[in-house]
Amino acid sequence: MHRFFAHSKNISANNISISDKAEAHHLKGVLRIKLKEKLAVFDDKGNEYLCSVLSLSGAVVLGIEKRVPAGALAYKSKLTIACAIPKNSKMDDIVDKLTQLGVDTIIPLLTERVIVKLNKEKKGQRRKRWERIAFSAAKQSQRFNLPVIAPIEEMRGALSRSKGHDLKIILTLAESQRKTLREAFEGNKPTKIYVLIGPEGDFTDQEIALAKKEGFAPLTLGDLVLRVETAAVAAASFIRLYLYENR
Repeated sequence: MHRFFAHSKNISANNISISDKAEAHHLKGVLRIKLKEKLAVFDDKGNEYLCSVLSLSGAVVLGIEKRVPAGALAYKSKLTIACAIPKNSKMDDIVDKLTQLGVDTIIPLLTERVIVKLNKEKKGQRRKRWERIAFSAAKQSQRFNLPVIAPIEEMRGALSRSKGHDLKIILTLAESQRKTLREAFEGNKPTKIYVLIGPEGDFTDQEIALAKKEGFAPLTLGDLVLRVETAAVAAASFIRLYLYENR
């Protein structure tokens, strides 16, 4: 069954209107949906709807046959990953993969050793592009909501966002007494998890000290030195699988 996104403002008690030109064209021009065809729709509040096509004139109008509220679909634990921005376009792949893995909030991170330099205009352009990538990945992976793509943050800003999280993790090569991810989760059922992933070259000693002061535990992903994009996917994969197996 095809699955699409609609803003909650376009959803009434009985109908959904898909007026976005790109979405409407994809439905009518690419997939060539027919009247009465069944579709699944999710909105920006985490709700999902089973619908049938009522009209294809102009905006696509769908009739709601069943609504699954957000609470019935939501994960019990929320996962935030703040990831240092690697060079080239690798952050595009990170956003895509983290969206597929169910990460709730993705924070692009500028640390002292990040090579990428962005002015205000480019920061806005990158964020819009990452939101489009996340939107496409969310549809493809059939997740029930869209991740939040936060504005690009520097280290202190990212740390300030961690308040209220009951498990805070910083992945680093620098600390000698590092636990593993599994050790951090054993005997622990966190509801809000926050992970910091540094650049190639790692966080600086000062950044690690600031994170530890905010309650972050230094952890390791093993003996190998991973690229940023690999570390992000490895951490998200382990955490989601562990939470899934220990529901």
